[in-house]
Amino acid sequence: METLKEKLPYYLATASEEEIFEHSYKNKLPVLLKGPTGTGKSRFVEYMAAKLGKELITVSCHEETSALDLLGRFLVKGAETVWLDGPLTKAVRSGAFIYLDEIAEARPDVIVAIHSLTDHRRELYLDRHDEVIPAGDGFMLVASYNPGYQRGWKELKPSTRQRFVSYSFDYPRPELEAEILVGETGIEKNIAKKLVQLANKMRNLHELGISEAASTRLLVDAAKLMQTGLNARTACSVAIAEPLSDDREVVEALNDIIDLMF
Repeated sequence: METLKEKLPYYLATASEEEIFEHSYKNKLPVLLKGPTGTGKSRFVEYMAAKLGKELITVSCHEETSALDLLGRFLVKGAETVWLDGPLTKAVRSGAFIYLDEIAEARPDVIVAIHSLTDHRRELYLDRHDEVIPAGDGFMLVASYNPGYQRGWKELKPSTRQRFVSYSFDYPRPELEAEILVGETGIEKNIAKKLVQLANKMRNLHELGISEAASTRLLVDAAKLMQTGLNARTACSVAIAEPLSDDREVVEALNDIIDLMF
């Protein structure tokens, strides 16, 4: 039977993130990953969980995500009322990794709920269930957010950030990003380099007012489409230009760059 370690997802380290994560895990410290969309934060967490042989529970946070969604709630089953653990409670009980993706999107009560897990207490309080759960040795809390997204109300408070060991993700160096594309999709290296060049040209077009830059994730999608035979220009248009904007003039400008590169 395969173990979690034998199912490692592809991940190429760009700096010392693996070492930092492993030391944080050994010291039972929560980790906060910061950086733009599509720079590998979620893949990194999946990779590290598999590398360390840990179960990973992922929660994609949004504006409606509340503490109840994470902690659990009472449900009526037939003639009785039963308590159902939420994903955070399950992780604490079982000693799993919990990954709160885009934690800044969630409601403020989520931050309150995790406070006791991000300091020396390492306990989870279930007021509704009248229970205090100590986190097992293997439990680890990992969160991520994009600090540049809609600056003003999507930021984490300094008092919250200081509860985590933090690591910033960004777009990889060109040679590493090309290697990632080859490793992820099997695309030819010269095509991978062209895709990276294309992305960097788009990332420098600040005058277009694009809220999110061309991410490594989008390049991977384009490379996959190209690998299965889709025309390069079409693949880049539908996987990179169109996802970046709904403004037709902006998309046309991006497609013009694609035409020049391919």
